[in-house]
Amino acid sequence: MLDKFDNELRFQHEALQLLSQRQDIIAANIANADTPGYLARDIDFSQQLKDANDRLSVGKMGNVKLAMTSGKHIPGASSVLENSQLLYRVPDQPSADGNTVDMDRERVNFADNTVKYQTSLTILGSQLKGMMTVISQG
Repeated sequence: MLDKFDNELRFQHEALQLLSQRQDIIAANIANADTPGYLARDIDFSQQLKDANDRLSVGKMGNVKLAMTSGKHIPGASSVLENSQLLYRVPDQPSADGNTVDMDRERVNFADNTVKYQTSLTILGSQLKGMMTVISQG
């Protein structure tokens, strides 16, 4: 029974990590909106989430840890994404300077990703609250 809780919490953790990394990618696109030759990037969130779910169901959620050579080092968080999983976006309207950032699309993606992140946090919070209720009531 605890395995089900553990898997669900790991899934939410993976979803939050993916959403956080996607937000960073979208923010980088927005920050480089005026950079000549910058190519807008994104991830296929649905596919990445499906891959995370598949890894969970098979039990291959290998956590990558950074090597710490001193006890004073701060442990870093591992990235769920690899650079090979970043996709370049094809522009709707090519620009003269080669920049492929569409600010309207980036704003929509940023807002959509924020809503997904907040929803995932709400779900995780309600799961933890439910578990605490069960534990406290015996």
